[in-house]
Amino acid sequence: MSSSSAAASVPGAAPADALRRNRIISSKLYFDVPGSKAPVVYSTAYDIAFLGIEKMHPFDSSKWGRICRFLTKEGHLEKNRVVEPLEASREDLLVVHTEAYLNSLKSSFRVAAIVEVPPLTLMPNWLVQQRLLYPFRKQVGGSILSAKLALERGWAINVGGGFHHCSAEEGGGFCAYADISLCIQFAFVRLDISRVMIIDLDAHQGNGHEKDFANDGRVYILDMYNAGIYPFVRTTI
Repeated sequence: MSSSSAAASVPGAAPADALRRNRIISSKLYFDVPGSKAPVVYSTAYDIAFLGIEKMHPFDSSKWGRICRFLTKEGHLEKNRVVEPLEASREDLLVVHTEAYLNSLKSSFRVAAIVEVPPLTLMPNWLVQQRLLYPFRKQVGGSILSAKLALERGWAINVGGGFHHCSAEEGGGFCAYADISLCIQFAFVRLDISRVMIIDLDAHQGNGHEKDFANDGRVYILDMYNAGIYPFVRTTI
């Protein structure tokens, strides 16, 4: 029996759960990484350059490349040992996200609201997809692959990702895809992991993953944040 047909026949699985499982098993985001590579995941595609518009947001959209260049310059990382992830496909994203949410990203107005850069509203969506959402999807692929690497090597780092303000149905705070939720769902199925702990030390509350896992006893969340700043409306779990 193939892995996909086995997934579809899991006893007691609801149709939606079986579909999610099939999508995870069919995904190409997990792949074998040679031992010569370090468990550090990064792509030059992570960095966002959008005609200078990205500078209108306080978030540093080129920090990922600077981190890798610093590590390389200081002798802590060899460039040819970095792992290049694949871009998360629509089928991959549907493991967590709804069709309605992904379709909403075809609106530049909607994306502009999520990343808090109003001028994006005036940009054609194909350009927004190419310059902004594609880098995000590459980072999602990196987060998912990093979990596999961490289990195999004992540790792993995705230089990007960590979009903790995005949930299955809603983006915000410069977070368009829920890579944390996706990473965990993939790990449950492909890595046979039964429990997960999220340690979120960002200054802002991780309201996205908290919303997704509020009623999931398999996930324990430790979130330390400044209650006086974004997202203001608190997610309680």
